[in-house]
Amino acid sequence: MLFSTKAEYGVRLMVELGRQPGSEPVALSAVAEAERLPLSYLEHLVAKLRQAELVTSTRGARGGYQLARPAEKISMDEVVEALEGQIAPMECFHMTPEGKVLCSHEAESHHACATKLLWTRVQGGVNKALSGTTLADLVEFAGPRTDPSKEPAGSAA
Repeated sequence: MLFSTKAEYGVRLMVELGRQPGSEPVALSAVAEAERLPLSYLEHLVAKLRQAELVTSTRGARGGYQLARPAEKISMDEVVEALEGQIAPMECFHMTPEGKVLCSHEAESHHACATKLLWTRVQGGVNKALSGTTLADLVEFAGPRTDPSKEPAGSAA
């Protein structure tokens, strides 16, 4: 299963917001520079994250974006679904609002899909990994951002 750059860049954006000290809004241009990501693409992604109520924005000279709630309260399934839409291992899979997995091949052939069990398990594993990982987990794993200008002389590799 491959996720697009929407998920990759969006998660990196969220981690960068989660790494910020205090609760001050962060300019999207600062995130783009820190993560070396295209600003115009981040603008598109942050709009989806805002619509999903994962980030908030503040206008003005000191404006920018910040997390809508604490990092430990944001799971990665929320982030990825906000950016990618419904997570499915195969194009033939569709989830009903009740959580039932439907396969379009079953409707076409009028019998059970031979691989539905496998792909349902794959989907379950991916969903479990995403829902069991919080933004705080990723922020902690990434560690604090270091400012290269404040490193002691001679410490560069």
